[in-house]
Amino acid sequence: MSATSTATKRFALVLIKPSHYDDDGYVIQWLRSSIPSNTLAVINGLALDCRERRVLGDDVDIDIMAFDETNTRVRPEKIARFIGDCGMVGLVGVQSNQYPRALDIARKLRALGLQVCIGGFHVSGVLSMLPVITPELQEAMDLGISLFAGEAEGRFDIVLRDAMNKSLKPLYNYMDDLPNLDGATLPILSAAQIKRTGGTLTSFDSGRGCPFLCSFCTIINVQGRKSRRRSADDVEQIIRTNLAQGVNRFFITDDNFARNADWEIIFDRLIDLRENHKLNIKFVIQVDTMCYRLPGFIKKAKRAGVVRCFIGLESINPDSLMGAKKKQNKITEYRKMLLEWKHEGVHVFAGYILGFPEDTRESIMRDIKIIQRELPLDLLQFHCLTPLPGSEDHQKLYNAGVPMDPDLNKYDVEHVCTAHQRMSKEEYEQVYKDAWAAYYTPEHMETVMRREAATGGSPGKVLTLLMWSYASYMLEGVHPYQGGYFRRIYRNDRRPGLPIESPFVFYPRYISSQISKHYKLLKTVLRFRSFVNKLKKDPNKRNYMDVALTPVVDNDLDTFELFSASDAAKTAVAKIRNPESRSVKAEAPFKIVP
Repeated sequence: MSATSTATKRFALVLIKPSHYDDDGYVIQWLRSSIPSNTLAVINGLALDCRERRVLGDDVDIDIMAFDETNTRVRPEKIARFIGDCGMVGLVGVQSNQYPRALDIARKLRALGLQVCIGGFHVSGVLSMLPVITPELQEAMDLGISLFAGEAEGRFDIVLRDAMNKSLKPLYNYMDDLPNLDGATLPILSAAQIKRTGGTLTSFDSGRGCPFLCSFCTIINVQGRKSRRRSADDVEQIIRTNLAQGVNRFFITDDNFARNADWEIIFDRLIDLRENHKLNIKFVIQVDTMCYRLPGFIKKAKRAGVVRCFIGLESINPDSLMGAKKKQNKITEYRKMLLEWKHEGVHVFAGYILGFPEDTRESIMRDIKIIQRELPLDLLQFHCLTPLPGSEDHQKLYNAGVPMDPDLNKYDVEHVCTAHQRMSKEEYEQVYKDAWAAYYTPEHMETVMRREAATGGSPGKVLTLLMWSYASYMLEGVHPYQGGYFRRIYRNDRRPGLPIESPFVFYPRYISSQISKHYKLLKTVLRFRSFVNKLKKDPNKRNYMDVALTPVVDNDLDTFELFSASDAAKTAVAKIRNPESRSVKAEAPFKIVP
């Protein structure tokens, strides 16, 4: 409470972004996790705004504690002492795989007499796509836990007032009323919170919504298909506020920044900040494969400070893409798109889905080899095709009564959650593991660094990115987005129903595991660091050329296996060669829904 405050009452608010359990039932947590949660930043910003506006009355101060469980241990008893007899806990940004952990935390907090509210993509996705309250949501409400569906801008005041009056509703459902973001309260996390992650990287959303119809996606059913965005002034304020606390790297979390109707206005503002105001700022964005068709998009991205972009490549089989309604992905344009990013010096992460109906072990391993040889990607990150609650895929399986794994903890796109048409569960699980090993071979990682040097980039920076992906899955067994530095495992923080291990078993295994992993990582880094040093000194490094770096020419369709590996690929090529066979809809220019 400030010295000038006249408040006589206190309301305590604790915001938690939960993690989830690993296969042994332990919470996935790190000394330093990867990227700060945008949802946590959004809700924290709203909470700070509510405190500033004194929405609970002039005589009430709001004390706020916000943390991410991926880097901070949740201690219910300490939280209860902080809250006292007036306050609430909000479990925010809860994805489906995090819901079991969120419910376990909430159950303990309720037992201590605290008010609890759960919100995020699982609650919102289920309520947007299914006609009933599902058992796990009903269980929460039966425990007296409040659920929040939708976005909190303009509504958070209501929740806080209800909590102040100890009258939280069982359900706040705003899915039919998505708020305008222009002028909305800005997301913010403190520097202390950000430093528990990668260091000087934070996240914010410049817009929400995506116009496409990908059947595996939850974004379009939770955030909508229309572009809702923050103004360039708002984006600049977010950047300057973070710069003031020493944070100058940003992950723009828009699911598809290229379909933000104001992408060019925002890029122009960022270019002005960098080139005229000399601000040292850099960005990571997510875009679709066809963004390169937008005039000037890639060149402006580079000037705006974009250093990495994530692209949902998903597959090199056109039938798989069409089946998932990802019609915007054209394999015949992958090379041209990726080379444009490469020659601008922007590192490309590509998401790749395993488990489309036509996939087999043989086709997956074949396609990985084709990608290594013919596409100039930096990193490929694999996902199992998962029927995420909130997606069309999940809705169809649910309505058809198709069995899906009842354990939501597995819905992290790393586990097999429903039967595949051509692979057994065991084969599907094994090919997911093998895909990582097949892509991140020493030989291919050296090739990626050679390509980086040949195009004028820094192979050392690429090595850092490669090591993050390699170590996250190959050493720690988690997807890079769930990764971090130095795994923290607490013996007593185990999933309910599993035994608490003896300290004489737990600690020796944990310590030996950490030593082994760090030894392997150090050995791998030293090996590749030696390679990087030699590469930097190579006078011919700029002359390196391989199939992936060759410029796009007319006979690509005849010479690249990418275009002949499957019947679907051959059909896509035939449509390119015979324009009359292409539908008007397929060839219509890409538009942004304002």
